[in-house]
Amino acid sequence: MSQKTYCKVLTVAGSDSGGGAGIQADLKTFSALGCYGMSVITALTAQNTEGVTGIHPVPPSFVAEQMEAVFTDIGADAVKIGMLFSAELIETVARQLKKHHAKNIVLDPVMVAQSGDKLLQDQAVEAIREYLMPIADVVTPNLPEAEVLLNHELHCAEDMKAAARTLASHGSKSILIKGGHLKDNNIADVLYLTQEKRFVLLKSERIETLNNHGTGCTLSSAIASFLAKGDNTEAAVSKAKDYITEAIRAGAAYHIGQGHGPVHHFFEWWK
Repeated sequence: MSQKTYCKVLTVAGSDSGGGAGIQADLKTFSALGCYGMSVITALTAQNTEGVTGIHPVPPSFVAEQMEAVFTDIGADAVKIGMLFSAELIETVARQLKKHHAKNIVLDPVMVAQSGDKLLQDQAVEAIREYLMPIADVVTPNLPEAEVLLNHELHCAEDMKAAARTLASHGSKSILIKGGHLKDNNIADVLYLTQEKRFVLLKSERIETLNNHGTGCTLSSAIASFLAKGDNTEAAVSKAKDYITEAIRAGAAYHIGQGHGPVHHFFEWWK
């Protein structure tokens, strides 16, 4: 009997002790979508549905050691990058990804938690542009993150398109700007495919719920999962958008914690 193989996805991100975002959300997403998940923890956070009360960064040398352990033995069909606290850590992660010829890299430039707590040092923003965006297949900023990367405000879909073009100039193969922070009843995300110079508009209805903690982590992990399974970028982003929409819809019915609860990653498997 021939041996089976897994679709393997690695997350390089921070840990969320409350389980709604970060490494925990990533691994849940990989599992829900039929992939084998691996993790490199970049920071420990003391965190719950109400906010972040502490961040303990992992030394860059140990982050590199974790990555070395995974790549030299198991390998990865896709890599999701989340919370990277410092410029030094960003350089370290980029160096390891290039060293091991990592493919299907999805960069979620995590800067601020759902609660408004800052998760990135100021000098790290330039490092993201310089070291990670040139090697990323998909970059997934929300509106506030895109504004930080660009250093100006965005107000509408046309602004998002212009922003995507500008961000793509840093070398990424595609840019997905998430429009959830606009006040429209419908949410429109803008995907820009750099080589084709083509835009794809992804629309969904707004679901009114406080349970939206970890949506960005979950979406980027879903994109990585579908890339690992062989989908092209447009298909992977479209399927991931459908997944996060249904995960938010299913999670809205639950009450957990006193603040922003999680989405329901396993809505297809249990109620």
